[in-house]
Amino acid sequence: MDPKVKKFMEAVIAKNQGEVEFHQAVQEVVETLIPFLDEHPKYKDAKILERIVEPERVIMFRVPWLNDKGDIEINKGFRIEMNSAIGPYKGGLRFHPTVNLGVLKFLAFEQVFKNSLTTLPMGGGKGGSDFDPKGKSDNEVMRFCQSFMTELQRHIGPDTDVPAGDIGVGGREIGFMFGQYKRLRNEFTGVLTGKGLEWGGSLIRPEATGYGCVYFAEEMLKTINETFKGKIVAVSGSGNVAQYAVQKVNDLGGKCVTLSDSEGYIYDANGITPEKLAYVMELKNIKRGRIKEYADKYGCEFVGNGARPWVVKCHVALPCATQNEVNGEEAKILVKNGCICVSEGANMPSTPDAIEVYINNKILYGPGKAANAGGVATSGLEMSQNSLRLSWTREEVDERLHNIMINIHKTCVKYGKEGSFVNYVKGANIGGFVKVAEAMMAQGLV
Repeated sequence: MDPKVKKFMEAVIAKNQGEVEFHQAVQEVVETLIPFLDEHPKYKDAKILERIVEPERVIMFRVPWLNDKGDIEINKGFRIEMNSAIGPYKGGLRFHPTVNLGVLKFLAFEQVFKNSLTTLPMGGGKGGSDFDPKGKSDNEVMRFCQSFMTELQRHIGPDTDVPAGDIGVGGREIGFMFGQYKRLRNEFTGVLTGKGLEWGGSLIRPEATGYGCVYFAEEMLKTINETFKGKIVAVSGSGNVAQYAVQKVNDLGGKCVTLSDSEGYIYDANGITPEKLAYVMELKNIKRGRIKEYADKYGCEFVGNGARPWVVKCHVALPCATQNEVNGEEAKILVKNGCICVSEGANMPSTPDAIEVYINNKILYGPGKAANAGGVATSGLEMSQNSLRLSWTREEVDERLHNIMINIHKTCVKYGKEGSFVNYVKGANIGGFVKVAEAMMAQGLV
């Protein structure tokens, strides 16, 4: 490790002990930024990097609620307001048992760069709770969401902080939280994104992260004169992002052969057709079932015990599940099996060892902060529509999303080109950093 990186990371780790995901996210950024700072000392003199890794505000609170048996349950609630140099804090809420301060700080830190890359005026934030919606009734989820928002509403607003959904927070949860915010504040404003179409939501928002991930992969493939046509694609996850990634790959002529959840993955050599995808959407979004049921229905292979699909031969890999789901050994298998492109639909799904394998083998690798920025970009478009009291057509939103992903790719190429190879990690980190750094310098020591 570079001595400067090592020294910087020692300070970060000492200040943020035990927050391993946050350390990992910071180190990945710092490794590419420190050489850039040496060439641009104005950012170093202003200690932008030291300031950007420190959240502007960390909010923690308890969330008491009643379950269906009438028993009291208590969860932890969080909101990390990381950086507001270029706009209101913007980032999702995650409800999952693994949620803790380190996980949310990593997500909020990534969000700062991701939101900057979209070119929209949005700062970075993230929040959530260790509440697990899995297995809870609609009434239990509603009572939890109302209690959570009763506290959170003090700290957010359309011009301050605009949360969205993330893992465990879909349309149902956003609806319950929006209703409670409106009830408490007596105002109908665009304080949350991912809303229903009938009450301020945007067309294409549910599809945006998955579509954007594929649009970014499409731009990467163009740099080596390739397309999705005829490509075998491995996808992890089976939630919102994975579903719409599969849909867009199908549109572009590729064939997706895997989906997964926490129990394991399915391998369908015949491809996940639009009809099969409709079954997955009903299974996961309505019945809240397990992906194994797909294998039972269509007679394809299911590999259990939490196995991940990276041993399957593919041309393109789209990790769309969760952080650190592709390790170094799995990355080597992907490369060995002929994978030429990895585009991340999830946040930080590849470990540092995996990223090293991608870059050493010079395959196309789109890190999450660039490749999955379509979700937050369309949240930004939802904010714009709310402010204007307008609703754009599906085609208008999709075109704007596609153009944003093309422009993010251009930014990554501009800052990441190394000869004939594009280092998208370097490009995304520097491209995202410069806009925020310039804004921070212009606004003084705040």
